[in-house]
Amino acid sequence: MNNALLQMAILLSCGALWRYFKPGGLDVALLRNAITNLVFYLFLPALVMQVMWQAPIGWDTLKIALTAACGVLFGFTAGWLLSRVVRMPKKVAGAAIIASGIGNTVYLGLPVLEASFGPWARRIAIQYDLLACLPLLLSLGMLIARHHSEIKLPRQSTLGELKRIPALWAMLFAVVLNIAGVPSTAFIDGLLQLLSACVVPLMLISLGMNLRWQNGMRGKRAWLSLVAIIQLVLVPVVAWVFAWSIGLQGELLMATVVEAAMPCAVLGIMVCERYKLDVSFYAAAATLSTLISLASLPLWLQIVSELHG
Repeated sequence: MNNALLQMAILLSCGALWRYFKPGGLDVALLRNAITNLVFYLFLPALVMQVMWQAPIGWDTLKIALTAACGVLFGFTAGWLLSRVVRMPKKVAGAAIIASGIGNTVYLGLPVLEASFGPWARRIAIQYDLLACLPLLLSLGMLIARHHSEIKLPRQSTLGELKRIPALWAMLFAVVLNIAGVPSTAFIDGLLQLLSACVVPLMLISLGMNLRWQNGMRGKRAWLSLVAIIQLVLVPVVAWVFAWSIGLQGELLMATVVEAAMPCAVLGIMVCERYKLDVSFYAAAATLSTLISLASLPLWLQIVSELHG
């Protein structure tokens, strides 16, 4: 994993340096949005199709989804308790709760699991995110954001939000083909493989462009550290205990625990921006937890490998 994390760190750095130097004079926000949209609407659905069409689907899929939901709900609860104990301002509290619960389970989790366990583990990242994390972000996460917002936006339909996510449609279509036993072809496999190869480097570069530490965080460093502890330590511990208790074993258990140990999801920035929460706090939490995760993820892999390998 160490070599893979070093490679990922280089790609993250490329994104961060691009934001700083702006080669070609391109607006970084527009470039980042263009990359994100390409991944979101084309490359990621292709990857989901490729993986889920051939992946085994059974009780383990449900166990992974339940573990993910347990981790997210615990993170939300811990973040809420933290915000109450330290008396965070309302906009900061909403950002902290979301940052504590939603991990970067696809953009970073997918390449980490693939590098650590092999290509088969990509399905863990996809199932973990699309069956629990993303639906909870777009339902409970948005309710939390709306409650902590100082503006009153109309309530968003969770089903409406989910219907606009191409990767979910791709997953549903792939699962139907999988269950029906429809075989793929060499042409389709080659096309999906070609499109899927773009996902990881573009996601990491885009993630690097999103990482930032703005001024004004000095008085909030302790809060940011506590959010990072929740996301990088407490959530994976809870997910580990829950996954083991419901019968996940071996590499499935190990990959699920590592997936639960991912840093704060950059996608949460979108929710914070929509509801006018403290975007700077959320971005700082994502940046800090991502940097720490470069050291914590190998440690988690070593721990679960020694106990369950």
